[in-house]
Parts: sequence; structure tokens; C-alpha cells
Amino acid sequence: MKTKNAILLILTAFIWGTAFVAQSVGMDYLGPFTFNGVRSLIGGAALLPCIWFLGVLNGKDTAGKDADGKPDEKASVPSGRKELVLGGIACGVLLFGASSLQQLGIQYTTAGKAGFITACYIVIVPVLGVFLGKRIGWKVWLAVATALVGLYFLCITEKFTIGKGDVLIFVCAIVFSLHILVIDYFSPKVDGVKMSCIQFFVCGIVSLPFMFVLETPKVGAMLEGWMPLLYAGVLSCGVAYTLQIIGQKNVHPAIASLILSLESCFSVLAGWIVLGERLSAKESIGCVLMFAAIILAQLPERKLNIRKESK
Repeated sequence: MKTKNAILLILTAFIWGTAFVAQSVGMDYLGPFTFNGVRSLIGGAALLPCIWFLGVLNGKDTAGKDADGKPDEKASVPSGRKELVLGGIACGVLLFGASSLQQLGIQYTTAGKAGFITACYIVIVPVLGVFLGKRIGWKVWLAVATALVGLYFLCITEKFTIGKGDVLIFVCAIVFSLHILVIDYFSPKVDGVKMSCIQFFVCGIVSLPFMFVLETPKVGAMLEGWMPLLYAGVLSCGVAYTLQIIGQKNVHPAIASLILSLESCFSVLAGWIVLGERLSAKESIGCVLMFAAIILAQLPERKLNIRKESK
């Protein structure tokens, strides 16, 4: 994996982790569907000038031409455009489902816990790979067991009950896993920035009916919560999700999910520094176990790559 891809994915994880604080604060002003809908539309709008600038920078006159500058008869613009739209819609619908579940769940749990439970996609992604015909080693299954124990310590109370917010965040992690796999399929084939822009507008548009039917959006509330809204919209959506699509290009989805899972660490640190959140000893043990599972889940792929390179 290229160093540039790793840096982009780490930066993505940092922005996402700190965005849990913005999402938590944003709930003081807006409902979950309103917050997600508005921030997604902001994210899509923020990418429009970027797309225009990149188009000017790359030179539109080179489109559809070969290395000699002559028209490339093999270029299939309609096909590429179809995949771009299809990928953007698929990512947008999945992003709506995941972000809505996350925003609903964060109302009933801390930003730090939400970050760690969301990071379960690091284990879910390789498990889903089994259904796509990809074999995984025994270490991944051990990682799954370790993550489940970690979730127990992190989420189950002394009365052996699990919080509603924790359940919503865990389902959110499953949807995010599908989102990662869809990006893995489309990102090598299309323009990452354009696909990211489409996914945000799709997510925002799908949020509108839920926003107006289930909530009462007010412009005044949006103005009061402008700071978390802009952070989540411009940085978490417009910047971070675009960095994810670009950084994940030609990177194994399981390895990409490992790096992205660092958001759990950043979310705990941000929740502690900004919101003054504290984890109990039991919850801290759960975080350590989940992080161990995150690392363990990737060991088979990483060792395999090392062996291949040494031959």
C-alpha cells in the first residue's frame, strides 16, 4: 500500500473521530435526520467548487484522448458515467442508513463508546467477505470473538441489559461495512471526488422526507448549531468521505478498514478533551479488547503480503 493512501485514510479517521463530538453537540440543536440531511447537502455543495477546480487543473480537453492527444475510440464515456451515478447512488443510500443510525444512537450513548462500536466494521468487513467468496484465517475468527467480548464489557450494564444507543450504533457499523465494500468496488473505476459529491446529495435528498415528517426543522436552530453543522458537513462529509474514496483506491478493503478504525481512538480522545467524557474501568477494558480485535483481524493479510514481497 502506498504511503499516500495510508496518510489520507489516517486523516480521514482523525476527522471522523473528532466529528463524533460535533455530532453529539449538534443534537442539542437539531434532530438526527435534520442534522444529517443538512450536513450532507453542505458536504455535497462544498465539493462542487473542488470538482470545477480539478476539472480546470486537469484540462477537460484531454478527456477521451489517447497518449498522443488523438481521439480514443475505445473510450466509453457513457459506461463510465453510468458507473459513477450508480456508485454515487449506492453509496448515498448506504451513507444515509449508516449516518442516520449513528446519529440516532449517539443520543443514548457517549461519543467515545459510539466511536468504538462503529469501529466494529473492522471485523465485519472480512466476515462479509466470506459471503463474497473470500477466505479468512482463524485469526480473524479469533478477532471476532475478542470483539464480542469487548462489546460485552463496553455495552452490557450490570443488569445485563444493552443500551438502545449501543444497538443502533452496532447496526450502523454493519451498514458502514457494506459502504466500505461498495466503495472498494466502484472507486477504481470512477472519479472519487465526483462519486463522493453524488453520494452526499443522494444522502441529503433521502433525508428530506424523514426530516419534515418526523421532525420540525427550524432555520433558527440551524443557525444556533452552525459550528457543529459546518464541521460535520464540510470536514466530516465533504473532506473526510472524499479522502476515504481517494485513499481506498486500490487498497484491500480489510486493510483500509483497519486504518479507518483509528477513528475510535480519536473519538475517545476528543470526547475526553472537549466534552469531558469518562469511561469506567469496565468500559476501558472493552475498548482495549476491541482495539486488540481490530489489530488481530488484519494480521493474516499483513503477514501474507510480507511473505509475497520476500519471494
